Amino acid sequence: MTHTEQYLIRGLLLLVLFAGMSKAEGIRDHTRPKHEQGTQVSPSQAMDLTLTLVTTEPQNLQTWVRLAALIDDMGQTLSAELCSPDAMLIQKGQRVHAFPPDSKSSIYSARINQLLWQENCLTFSARLPIKPAQKNRAYVFEVIVPRGRFMAIPKEAILEEGDQQIVYVQHQQGHFIPQPVHTGLKGELYTQVLNGLNMGDRVATFGSFFIDAEYKLKSVKPSSDTSESPHAHHHH
Repeated sequence: MTHTEQYLIRGLLLLVLFAGMSKAEGIRDHTRPKHEQGTQVSPSQAMDLTLTLVTTEPQNLQTWVRLAALIDDMGQTLSAELCSPDAMLIQKGQRVHAFPPDSKSSIYSARINQLLWQENCLTFSARLPIKPAQKNRAYVFEVIVPRGRFMAIPKEAILEEGDQQIVYVQHQQGHFIPQPVHTGLKGELYTQVLNGLNMGDRVATFGSFFIDAEYKLKSVKPSSDTSESPHAHHHH
């Protein structure tokens, strides 16, 4: 075989290889979600959904630890026991809310004034500023634990996608693009964002489920060059 024939054969092999790669790329383009396209929400849809946007910015994160408490015979000091890892979060001076389990209309505020560790359990108490008018023995304790200030977004903005967490970022007016994020501390209202968002990004909270449904619907639509819809009925 001459050198010229060898070059021709190599050239043909390269052409076949590149053609196969291009075809594979085309197939992947049809099957994978096109995150860069996103989806559009009209002003009327946004109004119907009460679509809400928030800006990614630093927030004060709080964890609320909820548990049952009992009031003493004097009717003014509440005590509770906690044996979970959350016990490590409890400290003197932290604010608590207390209310009877059958009525949240009467909420009392106090601060933790005593801690007692016994093995892996913590018993703590808080003295109410006034005696409750109700004669309830049992109360619900909500301990408010400050966690610090972090870049965070409302937890309603975060959608679970298997092992991924997704938020919808507005890049232009009414145009939203799905963005994977990694989260950290989870507070009562806000969740820390470790990466995936920049300060000042506008993300959807209420209404994000609709945006997600619209995006997925558009992502699975068959392309115009396919001869048969994936949802077409087959007859045997």
